[in-house]
Amino acid sequence: MKYLITGGAGFIGSHLVDALLSDPTSDVTVIDDLSTGSIENIRHHLKNQNFHLFIDSILNRYIVEQLCMQVDFIFHLAASVGVKTVLEKPLESIEINIEGTRNVFNAAAKYKKPVLFTSTSEIYGKNEKVPFTEEDDIIIGSPSKKRWGYACSKALDEFLALAYAEEKNLMVIIVRLFNTVGPRQTEKYGMVLPRFIKQALSNQPITIFGDGTQTRCFTHVKDSVTALIKLSTLAQAHRQIVNVGSTEEISILQLAQLVKRATKSNSEIVFIKPETIYRSGFEDMTRRVPDISKLKSLTGFSPSMPIEQIVKDTVDFYSTCK
Repeated sequence: MKYLITGGAGFIGSHLVDALLSDPTSDVTVIDDLSTGSIENIRHHLKNQNFHLFIDSILNRYIVEQLCMQVDFIFHLAASVGVKTVLEKPLESIEINIEGTRNVFNAAAKYKKPVLFTSTSEIYGKNEKVPFTEEDDIIIGSPSKKRWGYACSKALDEFLALAYAEEKNLMVIIVRLFNTVGPRQTEKYGMVLPRFIKQALSNQPITIFGDGTQTRCFTHVKDSVTALIKLSTLAQAHRQIVNVGSTEEISILQLAQLVKRATKSNSEIVFIKPETIYRSGFEDMTRRVPDISKLKSLTGFSPSMPIEQIVKDTVDFYSTCK
């Protein structure tokens, strides 16, 4: 089986490469512009004859079309990463998410290649009805809050995917990922768990934006990748939107305390106003919990790694990187 992974040098993409290449019959091609991905994430595959890397952008329609033509299945993960990136580079984020995704869908439809597209829990926006089901309303904040540009671009991508499915017979699966974390995730783009861990390991203050009562459900990257692969094999998943995430809810303050214990850190936990870091355009949500009934029904799988193990794995990774 020949696969194309857009964004395959990134955090989730590189773990997907690992999982697919564990099967010696798999052939994996990656396209990544390395703007947020890293060669280090995939260096251990560079000499593998079943692995092929193209350092280029999904905005390059010609290369996207050439690569899509040569594979059997496409995992489309390439996108802007993290709240920090979205707030600092809103135009670039929207362009990559919309124009790049259209390039992938257009090529996939032209050559009749199935696609799994990774969307985001950001789609649910300010909706306070939890847990979120795939049919729940999208409630997006004001355009004056730049954070919502990312959610809107991903929502448009979902509409685009379904439009291609209807009009061009594109075989597409839409996956909404909820806070995937673990080894290789970088803190550079505002990701909370690696940021807490890096602060704790260096005995710097662990900084919480707001009061820390906001809750999230964190999923180990290996669980997320397992779900992606299982969904990719199912014809009945085509034209479906599927939540992928843990249902174990934890507050950001509890997460900081867990990281502090796991690292045996002397760091102080401090609370800061988000605008002191992001200046403007930031807005947070109080809860974000997925309903994963559809995932269980389709695949028989649900993410199960507890948050304590997720934190330990990520701490162990960063401890060896020091």
